[in-house]
Amino acid sequence: MPLPLPSRGSKPEMKKSQSSNVVPSDHGQYGKRRENYQAKISSFSPKRPRKKRSAFEDLTNMTFEMSHETLYLAVKLVDHYLMEVICKRDKLQLLGSTAFLIAAKFEESCPPCVDDFLYICDDIYQRDEMLTMEISILQTLKFDINIPIAYHFLRRYARCLHASMKTLTLSRFICEMTLQEYDYIQERASKLAAGSFLLALYMKKLGHWAPALEYCSGYKTSDLHPLVKQLNILLTLHPCSRLKTVHSKYSHRVFFEVTKIPPLDTLNLEDILNYNSEAEDLALW
Repeated sequence: MPLPLPSRGSKPEMKKSQSSNVVPSDHGQYGKRRENYQAKISSFSPKRPRKKRSAFEDLTNMTFEMSHETLYLAVKLVDHYLMEVICKRDKLQLLGSTAFLIAAKFEESCPPCVDDFLYICDDIYQRDEMLTMEISILQTLKFDINIPIAYHFLRRYARCLHASMKTLTLSRFICEMTLQEYDYIQERASKLAAGSFLLALYMKKLGHWAPALEYCSGYKTSDLHPLVKQLNILLTLHPCSRLKTVHSKYSHRVFFEVTKIPPLDTLNLEDILNYNSEAEDLALW
């Protein structure tokens, strides 16, 4: 039988469009339109060094108390820039720092100054170099830096589902782990957020909320299952990773120590996904 929806009292407010497709009132349609507008990023781009993306997050994430939005936007800026420009290895740290500088100016009420970013780069770059890189990034992206990020969609889904802060934080941890991997660069921000949130629901034994997430995100749960499997593998293999920044961050009590929640066993996850697929088929029938 189909999985039950959340109780009527906690059901997100929804409305119907003229095309009779049911759409949540807080659906983020503008963000999805921006996803269509943004240039598509290929995971096979020859213009970017594959193994250096994770270094950008370690660069400033633990140094400044900046928002999640700044982190996600900085990584997006780097990805979009490297789709157009070849960056030498010795300039990657400069690129990452400058991307954070731009993102901080866009997102933060009181962003760090140029000298702060030069300091955390051990002063190996000059002020003029960072300002030149800033101009290069902005001109390459044609000053279009209002890029949809997964963090915005995570927050939207959590609000629609009235999810607890711990569930939202777990989904943020899962999603933030992907910032270190190029395997997820081709995923839309809205879909990556939906997949991360769905895995968080399964890990918290809240799978009965999956139909509501499907309703709010616009993605069928069956379409998210390959991504959910991939994300679960990412969490499972994380202890082998050399970079511990994200894991250490979410091990703190401020973030509900969500890293202590174990990823799902492969067979257990397969059972959950198969059950949900059967329930979806029955609902369509």
